[in-house]
Amino acid sequence: MPQWIQWILIVTGVLVIALLGRFIWQRSRLLQQQSRQQARNLAFQNERREQMIQSIRVLAMSIEQDQVEYSEACLRIKGLLDHLAPDLLSQSPYRIFQEMHDALQHMPTHQARQDTASRFIDKMDAQRFELERKHADAIRRAATAIRYHTFPDIQGH
Repeated sequence: MPQWIQWILIVTGVLVIALLGRFIWQRSRLLQQQSRQQARNLAFQNERREQMIQSIRVLAMSIEQDQVEYSEACLRIKGLLDHLAPDLLSQSPYRIFQEMHDALQHMPTHQARQDTASRFIDKMDAQRFELERKHADAIRRAATAIRYHTFPDIQGH
């Protein structure tokens, strides 16, 4: 084989090796970036999750110390549990949060409440206070239970 063909094959081989090396380097950088992004996402999810757990515990403590209306706390805890552990809403003693939500969801809130006639608001408040009175023991038991509940960790995927 002539020497010039050998040199062409050597140069071609070196170019192929260089191109493959660049391809491998680019892919490894992309994988590192994706790995860092996944780690940031997981850290954000963990932080958000911990904030929600802390909010639940504060709400539960507020119920135990009669610092908040039970209906308001139940609605907020139910909303947080929808994101953290929705399966708890069908289990005793936490089921009361879902039951209170179901009983109160037809009532207007925020601006809709302000736009509703005061006579109708008074009637709904009376119903809400009756629900709170009727379920007060169950709400307090559920609040104490959820305050000490251990939420499982997020899986790293």
